[in-house]
Amino acid sequence: MPFKSQAQRRKFAELLVKGKISPQTFEEWNRETGGAALPERVKPKTRPKKKTPKKR
Repeated sequence: MPFKSQAQRRKFAELLVKGKISPQTFEEWNRETGGAALPERVKPKTRPKKKTPKKR
């Protein structure tokens, strides 16, 4: 699964340094991401607002 943002890549690098993930996992994600230009952060998708019935 590739990285979706620069922030996520930094977080994984931090976990790698702390020893919480293996170097193989980090390399796999990094390889799948490739040289893609990533956004700094990814905003969550917004849900459509529920339509309320009109009052009469």
